[in-house]
Parts: sequence; structure tokens; C-alpha cells
Amino acid sequence: MKRFLLRSFAVCFFLFSVPASALCFGGPLQVKNHFPLFLHLNAPYLEAAAYDNSFSFNVSYSSVYMVRDSAAWSVNLDMEAAELDVRFRKEVFNLFELGIEVPFLSFNSGFLDDALSSYHRAFGFSDYGRSGRPANQFLYEVRRDGSRVLTGEGGGVGIGDIRITAKRALLSGDPAVSLMADIELPTGNASKGYGNGSFDTGIALLADKELTERLKAYANLGIAFPGHLRGSETLRVKEFVYGGICIEFQPWRNFGLLAQLFAQNSPFPKTGIGSLDRPAVLLTLGGRYYSGKNSFELSFTEDPNTSGAPDFTVSVGFKKSF
Repeated sequence: MKRFLLRSFAVCFFLFSVPASALCFGGPLQVKNHFPLFLHLNAPYLEAAAYDNSFSFNVSYSSVYMVRDSAAWSVNLDMEAAELDVRFRKEVFNLFELGIEVPFLSFNSGFLDDALSSYHRAFGFSDYGRSGRPANQFLYEVRRDGSRVLTGEGGGVGIGDIRITAKRALLSGDPAVSLMADIELPTGNASKGYGNGSFDTGIALLADKELTERLKAYANLGIAFPGHLRGSETLRVKEFVYGGICIEFQPWRNFGLLAQLFAQNSPFPKTGIGSLDRPAVLLTLGGRYYSGKNSFELSFTEDPNTSGAPDFTVSVGFKKSF
């Protein structure tokens, strides 16, 4: 027994005494707000300040339910949404980083309603009226003053709005600080709910800071300027501010635990629907496994503020650095 304890202690000491230079921090989890009404309005995600040379893809699956009315507005969303994000990042002459993101989207009736209903009943949680609708029936429609503003296609697959980014380092080392600008092209079909039909732009300040040898923090603060939403009719939207923080802890050389919090205010005009007008908040917990120049991540995202975000999102990602 004594020999076993000594060996166990030696193994633990070795694992937790890996020098900082051997650790590889991979930046925030590749998660964004998949709420359909915000998704096409230059939906941001947390980024590292350091330059990146990589190809990655991320698959996300979300459950969305918001059936609410006010004096002027009617928002009816009951669906499950899937997205495949393909991203490419490349450092150019050690001066700046260029990136491109191509999303593929699908909105569906889904299959999780019965499971979610059982979960809510088992723990006594509110289902926000979900049980009052037929299970797994697709609904995607927004009206203002009785006129249809937006409707989405169910069961199809379409390309979303392609985003191009440029990042410039302001401060290298630790901490690292960068400025990032982006433009989103209207490549998604707005009439079917895959885009907003307008150009969007944004700018953000990014910062990275090593807190300890095994702990690193990332922080973002930005503002987005989405173009008008051109669905069944043109809806004027407004700029919004967003921000977030991510903490990555690496207990072992090849594995990291991540927690991040993201918030944004609504780009929609005042609707009188609290769950749409309040700031959206995303809480994400996940893990990342490193294998050479490759990494794999898994995360779960909740909406603690129950507004402007999916009920939950599960994401799986792969990244290859070069």
C-alpha cells in the first residue's frame, strides 16, 4: 500500500508540475448565440487576442422556444436549430490576422420536446408554456402590428451570412491585446430565415492574460452594427454592445476545462416582450483535448437570463493548427 501511494503521488506530482511552456492554451470555446432572431445580425463569439493559424469546424445543436405577444409584436419560435461553422484563420506577414467563417444552417421541428417535458416535470421547472404546443412541431414567425416581419424555413439546409475578420495586435506578450474588425456578407437567404439580407459590421477589443501556469483568462468587449433585417418586410435594427470572459484551466498537459460568460443587449427595437428586450446571457461550460496540433472540444451552453438565447446549446468542435 505504501509503495502504491508513493507511486500515485509521484504520478500526480509529474502531471501537475508540467512547466508552463509545455501547456497549450486554445482560446475561448467556439460558441455563439444561436437564437434565430439574433443569429444573422452579426452574432459575435469570444476570440483570443493572439494571432491564430488554423482551420476549424464546429457543430452546434440548440433548442429554441419563445412564444410571446405584446400590444404590437408577436414572436413565435418553437424549433431545434443545427449549425455547422467552418472557420479559417491565417496570420499575414506577422502584421495582422485574416479570417473567414462560413456557416451552414438548418431549422427543424426536432425530437427533444418529450424529453424536455419529462425533465421539467421531474424537477418542477417551468417549461415557459412549451407543453401547451404540439410536441416537435416547427414554428418560426414574427409579426408586428399584424404584418409578418419574418418567417423561417423548416426542414431545409442553407448557407448563412459569411463573415470576414481582421485582427491587429496592439500589445504582444502577457497580457496580449488586439483590435478585431469584421464584416458579414448577406449570403444567406433572408426570406427563408438563413440571413438578414444586409451587410453587418463590428469592432471589438480582445485581451488574453495568464493568471497562473495553468490558468488563462480571455476577455472581449465589442460593438456590432447590423444591417436592416430584410424578411417579409424590412425591419430597422440597432447596434448592440457585447462582452464576455472565458477562463481556461489545464490540470493536465493535453486537457483543459473552460467556463465562459457572454452577454449582449438586443438589436431589436423595443417590443414590449421582456424575454426579447432584456440582455441575452450565455453561460458555457466545456472541455478541450489537445493532440499535437489538433484539438477537440465539447461544450454545453445555458441561458441563465431566459431571454434572447436558446434554452440550451450543445457544441462539438475540431481545430487544426498549422
